[in-house]
Amino acid sequence: MEKGWTKVFASDRPYETEIVKGMLIENGIDAVILNKQSSSYTFTIPGQVELYVPDEQAETANSLVSQHNNLPTGDPYELDEEEGNKAEDHE
Repeated sequence: MEKGWTKVFASDRPYETEIVKGMLIENGIDAVILNKQSSSYTFTIPGQVELYVPDEQAETANSLVSQHNNLPTGDPYELDEEEGNKAEDHE
């Protein structure tokens, strides 16, 4: 990647990187994806799809990505655990 850009996110799932990119763009942050996956080897050697932002927007982008990473995934087991933890907090 060229100078002046900072990596703020990486995943081996391209759709996840696209979701994070969309979230950053909605918040006024320029973002570009660098796909390091090789279509020939994705089943045996998965590569990374990286998300970069301009250096001057990296701090804000990292904060937003951190918030995104802490959101529930929608996994019913994860949601049950969170509700159980809330119930324990109120006792």
